[in-house]
Amino acid sequence: MKIDILTLFPNMFNGFLSESIIKRAINDKLVEINIIDFRKYSPFKHNQVDDTPYGGGAGMVLMCEPVVRAIEDLKTDDSLVILTCPQGKVYKQSVAKDLKKYKHLIIVCGHYEGYDERIRNFVDLELSIGDYILTGGEIPAMAITDSVVRLIDGVIKKDSYEDDSFTDNLLDYPTYTKPVDFRGLKVPDILLSGNHQKIDEYRRLEQIKKTKEKRPDLMENNNED
Repeated sequence: MKIDILTLFPNMFNGFLSESIIKRAINDKLVEINIIDFRKYSPFKHNQVDDTPYGGGAGMVLMCEPVVRAIEDLKTDDSLVILTCPQGKVYKQSVAKDLKKYKHLIIVCGHYEGYDERIRNFVDLELSIGDYILTGGEIPAMAITDSVVRLIDGVIKKDSYEDDSFTDNLLDYPTYTKPVDFRGLKVPDILLSGNHQKIDEYRRLEQIKKTKEKRPDLMENNNED
C-alpha cells in the first residue's frame, strides 16, 4: 500500500514515521508513506496557499489551486482521496478495514479556518475522527494511517487485531499478565484453567458485558444479547 499525506507541516510526522509498528512496516516495505508539503504546488511567488475568505470573517482559508494541483499530480486509477474535516463521515474500525483494500490513499490535511469549498469536488471521501476541533488535519491523518497500516498483512499478527475493540461492534475483553495476585486483585481463575473453549466463552461474555456498561451505543448495531 502507498499512502501520500498532503500537509503544510511535514515535520509533525517525524516521530510518527520513525517509531514502533509504522517504522517496522516501512522498513519491511509493507507500506510506503510519503509526506508532501503542498506549498510546493502553489502557483505564487512566495508559495502562498491561503487567503482571506470572500464575504469576510476571521481566519485564513486554504486555496483550491495548490491542493487540487497536488491531488492531480499524485492521483492514479488506484487512488482514494480523503479529506479530513469535521463534516466528514465519523471514522470507525469498519472504515479502516474498507480503506485497507485500496492500493493508494491520498490524505489531505487542512489547517487555518478551513478549505475553499470547491476542493470537495476533487476528493472521494471526507472523514472526521470525532466531534471536536483540532488546529489541523495532521493528527487525524496519523490516526487514519496508523489504524489502516496495522491491518495490512504482515504488519502485525492477524490474531492481534481480530479481537480488537470495535470488532463486531464490541469492546475488547479484559486482559491480564503476571503477577496472578497484585495487592489482592487476582486474575480470574478461568484464565488460568487451560480450558481454551471456556476461556473463549468467558472473553466473549466479558466483551458483551463491558460494551453494555461502557458503550451501550455500540450495542444498538449488534445482535448480541
